[in-house]
Amino acid sequence: MFNYTATYTDHYQLTMAQTYFLKGQKENKAVFDYFFRKLPFEGGYAIFAGLEDLLDTLQELRFDKKDLDFLKEKGFHTDFIRFISKFRFKGNIYSSREGDIIFPIRPVLQIEANIIEAQIIETILLNILNFQTLITTKASRIRQAAGEYKLIDFGLRRAQGAGGYYASRAAFIGGFDATSNVLAGRDYGIPVSGTMAHSYIESYDDELIAFNHFADEQPDGCVLLVDTYDTLKSGLPNAITTAKKMEEKGHRLSGIRLDSGDLAYLAKKSREMLDNAGLNYVKIAVSNQLDEYIIKSLLEQQAPIDVFGVGTNLVTGYPDAALDGVYKLAYANGKPRIKLSENLSKITLPHRKQVFRILDNDNNFAGADVVTLSQEQDPEIMYHPFYPLKSLSIQNKNKEPLLHKIMENGIRLPEPVPLPEIAHYSKERLKRLPEEYKRFNFPHVYKVGLSASIRNERDKLIEAYKKIK
Repeated sequence: MFNYTATYTDHYQLTMAQTYFLKGQKENKAVFDYFFRKLPFEGGYAIFAGLEDLLDTLQELRFDKKDLDFLKEKGFHTDFIRFISKFRFKGNIYSSREGDIIFPIRPVLQIEANIIEAQIIETILLNILNFQTLITTKASRIRQAAGEYKLIDFGLRRAQGAGGYYASRAAFIGGFDATSNVLAGRDYGIPVSGTMAHSYIESYDDELIAFNHFADEQPDGCVLLVDTYDTLKSGLPNAITTAKKMEEKGHRLSGIRLDSGDLAYLAKKSREMLDNAGLNYVKIAVSNQLDEYIIKSLLEQQAPIDVFGVGTNLVTGYPDAALDGVYKLAYANGKPRIKLSENLSKITLPHRKQVFRILDNDNNFAGADVVTLSQEQDPEIMYHPFYPLKSLSIQNKNKEPLLHKIMENGIRLPEPVPLPEIAHYSKERLKRLPEEYKRFNFPHVYKVGLSASIRNERDKLIEAYKKIK
């Protein structure tokens, strides 16, 4: 994990925090919700990711001397700088589990803290959770397309700077098997995998010698890139020759990689040539601007591909590039708070909250989450958040509470969750989501509604603020 300091934030967080401090409001308590408004990729679900990294970051977040000196140069008040020199996050966090399936509007995570702490952590929270949730969701879609075939994250070189580090973690939660990213492998325990570059082969005068040298030094897990010059007339024949030499030494060529051209056609011809040479055990890996749609197409064409290396479209969250996660005030100084808008979808929900997932008789997800006040236990009806005449009876339905206290007074409550456990949990949760929500095209819309109590509280605040205007 990178070493963040508390100036990893937006300027206005600090100007607001200074105002709270200088006006004697530093002990005021606040509750903020983290949620998003629109599912990415025109899909039917998202997967929550980044929570463990956020918790680790918040436990260590500080203003160091360089930060304080910089803020002094920028004209921040001496008393405020002295105050934040002792900054520590001491708040509480209620959250969905990392790896869970999440949907728009409903709170995914809730922060309870004094107003300054809650304000200062907003940017870093959004930065971590929005990005990893986006990439994990993209990875999950790619896994849905690839089925049980192996997926490797090849995206570090195409990622937006250091985002590639966290993209590898997020991809693993979403179902990828390995990464080419060595640092992410070291820090997160993700299996590391890779082949060779065209430049390696080009550096030799003879492609066959390049293959032989590589195989000599990489007898286990050797994968040869066969499209540097001519895949079927040069690369494959030389790879076959190298594989035979490896057999003589008691080793086996693990695979060949295709990185250009008509991947379906070349995979079929490569499989035929390898099998005719008695090398049916050699795997075929492909790369080159893959995404869920291309992988789905390749498999529909019955291309005999065993491994997919996915880079740019994974780690950049193509085509969406960002999740529109937001962080909104819901409660402060003992009062519920609301943001109004001409756009109904942008009116926020007040109060501390809980979210329940409705389950069917088989304990699978029934296609509905209901947002309630935090103290509610068993709501009987959920109402559409924007259309008051639409409602759904959830009486006598099994309901699973989704927000759990995971940090108290700045200290995490459960032990850190290992990354493989998060990935496994996510896989199991996704199994409980009906197939119609996983479609790439026109997925079924998962319902998110409000209990009568929170709907009424929201509507009362709307009317109260309309009178003020």
